[in-house]
Amino acid sequence: MTLRSCELDVRTGGTYRLEFGEDPANTMAFFGRYLEVIPDQRIVWTNEESGDAGSITTATFEERDGRTLCVLTERYPTKRALDEAGTGAQDAMHETFAQLDELLAQLTTR
Repeated sequence: MTLRSCELDVRTGGTYRLEFGEDPANTMAFFGRYLEVIPDQRIVWTNEESGDAGSITTATFEERDGRTLCVLTERYPTKRALDEAGTGAQDAMHETFAQLDELLAQLTTR
């Protein structure tokens, strides 16, 4: 999937917008607000693209034996919202983390 635009104001109260798609006339946007940003520890953001009350994602980072444990959680306002969200984001996480692993390996060899 092609990332067409990326706007990130990563600070508490800041916003983000990511736009994806192969065809410029048919894109998909993900956007929301950063509720909490604590460098090297925790980032919490809203997912507002559904139009209704979306999920809230939390990423925590913890150093363990010279490595970083990253834990992602998503909280939905209702069971119905969770069911309607499906598993698309969850299914994509394997690819996302594989790309992150690849990037980190490149950065550590420089």
